[in-house]
Formats: sequence, C-alpha cells, structure tokens
Amino acid sequence: MLTPFDRLCCNLLLLSAEALETSLREFVRGFENVIVAFSGGVDSSYLSFVCHQELGAQAHCVTALSPSVSSRQEDLARTFAKRHQLNWTTISTQEMEDLNYTSNPTQRCYFCKQELYQRLDGLRHEWGIDIVMDGTNKDDLGDFRPGLRAVRELDVVSPLSLLGFGKEDIRDRSRHWGLQSAELPAMPCLSSRFPYGTEITARKLKQVEQAEECLRRLGFNTFRVRHHEELARIEIDQGELTRALDEDILSEIRQGLLSVGYRYVTLDLSGFQSGSLNRSHDE
Repeated sequence: MLTPFDRLCCNLLLLSAEALETSLREFVRGFENVIVAFSGGVDSSYLSFVCHQELGAQAHCVTALSPSVSSRQEDLARTFAKRHQLNWTTISTQEMEDLNYTSNPTQRCYFCKQELYQRLDGLRHEWGIDIVMDGTNKDDLGDFRPGLRAVRELDVVSPLSLLGFGKEDIRDRSRHWGLQSAELPAMPCLSSRFPYGTEITARKLKQVEQAEECLRRLGFNTFRVRHHEELARIEIDQGELTRALDEDILSEIRQGLLSVGYRYVTLDLSGFQSGSLNRSHDE
C-alpha cells in the first residue's frame, strides 16, 4: 500500500515548476523542524528559502566552511541568509585532515560529504531536529557524483530530487521569488579544479581561489581555473571566449595568474565544460 509520501511523489515529473513548489511546501510542512545543508548555491538557497517560509526559525540553515569553500561562496551564503532572515549557522568541517580526501581519489566527494553529513547528523541529534535535507535535484542524479552515496548512507533527504525538480524548475521559482541566487552559475568546491590523483593542499586551494578572482574582476561569469601544478588551464564559457581572446584581456589574465604563483597559463579553446576532469576517471 502506498504511503501518503509515496502518493505525493508519483508522477511529479510532469508537473509545472509552480505545482512542484506546492508539493515541496506540503512536504516541508510535514516536519516540525529541519536542518538544511545550505551552500549558498542555486539549489540549497531555494530550498532554504522555502523551508524558512514554511517553518520559520525551525528551519536551521547550516553552511559548512573549509579551505575548499571560497570566500565568495561564504559571502553569498551570508548575504542570502541576512537578506531573507534565515536561521543561519556556520560550522567548520575537517575533510582536509583526511588523507582519503586530500589524496584526491575519484571518490573524493564521498569523503567530503561523509564529513559534512556526519557533522549535520550530530547537530540533528543535539538540537532534536526531525530531518537533514540537502539541495540535490533530479538533474544531479545523472552526473558522476560520489557524494550522493554519503547522502544515502546518512539518511539525508533530498526533497528537490524526490519531487522532480530540475535545475531550470529551481531557477524558475527562484526568479519568481526574486532570489538573488536565481542566475548564479554552478559553484562546486575548489577541490573540483584538481585532476584526480593530484594532492590537495590549503595552499593550492587558495591559489585557485585567487586565480579565479582575477577572472571575476575582469568581468567573466562562467569559468574554471583547472590546476595542473605549475600550469593553470582556464576554461571560459563559449559565450565569453571571444572576449577572452582579446590581446589586452589575455595579457591581464596572464599577469594575474602569474602573480598568484602559476608559471604557465593556458586557455582551453574547448571552453567551459562542467565536470571536465571527470572524463578521465575510472568509475
């Protein structure tokens, strides 16, 4: 026999973004209190906003900080939380102390998420919270995301994917509510800039962060700086690539990245490709 939750989840893929949100609000109201893993990105910002609207201060939005989280991402989370009066907390996670993480295997994200959700589960018990939620959406399920194993193992609930939200549904509803997160590009952690097997250190993470800030100051929006030790390989969205090829801009990019410690700077003519370093992994 189907439970009420099972019936709620049936056939939601065909619903409009507005109808999906109605289902999400009904789902959230089924709990007295929740913890939301709030990174400041598009998905978790929308989920935090809805949970706060429905549960008020009983929606605890928690942001994890570590060397792999850029200062910009922390600032985005803080600004969003303040603007929407979220019940916001930060915690420090210790994945950088785990060799399983810093050795950068193909399952790196699993060890990161395991650390995060173990910490959030501890808070759940300490605070007497019903459930921990994250912002995974249905589009994430088709990508190489080892972190989803930690979600399953630690009983974290992903209401957006369960109810059938894709990324565009989330952006649509975020625009409806005027959320500043609506148009943000994807913001994976800084460790995603390293080829698997390349050791991750706090110094290298800071170098990548500084390099990407150089590009951001030059007005670029969607890009990655891939770290290959002395060489920085820059991926820029095809729509912005022509501007990057301007002689003066190229010179500024080169000088900026040399100034943060790279010896060689290259521009990948294939443009920005989300998850491009996954192409060489052995699943």
